[in-house]
Amino acid sequence: MLLAIDSSAGASAAVTDGEAVLAHRRTDATTTHAEVLAPAVREVLTEAGIRGAELDGVVVGVGPGPFTGLRVGLVLAHSLAEAWDLPLHGIGSLESLARRAARHGLTGEFLVTADARRREVHWARCRAADGAAELLDGPHVGPASDPAARGLGDLPAVGRGVSLYPEDLTPAPGLPEEAARWTADAAELGQLAAAGAVLRDPLPLYLRESDAVAPTARKAVS
Repeated sequence: MLLAIDSSAGASAAVTDGEAVLAHRRTDATTTHAEVLAPAVREVLTEAGIRGAELDGVVVGVGPGPFTGLRVGLVLAHSLAEAWDLPLHGIGSLESLARRAARHGLTGEFLVTADARRREVHWARCRAADGAAELLDGPHVGPASDPAARGLGDLPAVGRGVSLYPEDLTPAPGLPEEAARWTADAAELGQLAAAGAVLRDPLPLYLRESDAVAPTARKAVS
């Protein structure tokens, strides 16, 4: 039984027991992670009828994602795992989208995308078969035209990048219209971890340098 947390785009928390999702909270807002995530964790634990220390572990989405939001989920996950003396595992947030696409019947190679801001996307190349998906390449960050520049422009795509840059990314056929707006979800990350997905160190996957610059020492005024 796992507590799963993701803040790579919106914010979500879930308690999963294998494939079963016992409790789930989610918001697609991208500016309220600090306000909603901790209460969401408390609510899912209450709904699932379990105390934190009774869990088998904590799973956290490591991104890629924007700096501030991604840190909120990771710091919370580290704090809870430490307080409850539980193992903490990271998992790539984009793998949530890959799993969802495969579960909706997509097969073959495709792209998963997320909004990286600055008119760029986070993206990875995946392959789906028999309701499961595997990561083939990535994740990367760059302009939405980047996959085309790498010879992948004909691959169907899912995720928020598709709705933001329809001129560069092709919607995957046969999926719901909202597949062009999908973002990662903690419940799917918990299910993936239980199913034996490749886990990562629980460290943020930023893919590019922060805009923040440490101030330089000022010259002494004589």
